[in-house]
Amino acid sequence: MNKAELIDEVAKVTSTKKEAGLAIDAIIAAIQKTLKKGGTVTLVGFGTFKVSKRKARLGRNPQTGAALKIAAKKVPVFKAGQGLKDAVK
Repeated sequence: MNKAELIDEVAKVTSTKKEAGLAIDAIIAAIQKTLKKGGTVTLVGFGTFKVSKRKARLGRNPQTGAALKIAAKKVPVFKAGQGLKDAVK
């Protein structure tokens, strides 16, 4: 399912596709803003979005085998909640 299909599904519950699109955009923006500040977003029964820090590490170029330094960085992660896990079973 892509964003347009998600908007269509939400529009079945709300009154219009425009309102559904605005709602989804607002949710995504709020999650991004919170993660950018280093916070977490927990949706009970669905899951948790948070920022994880990856350490710097040594990697290899698969073509040449040469060693590369991979810089430390922050990455967004999602951990599914029990409700979502049970729904997928």
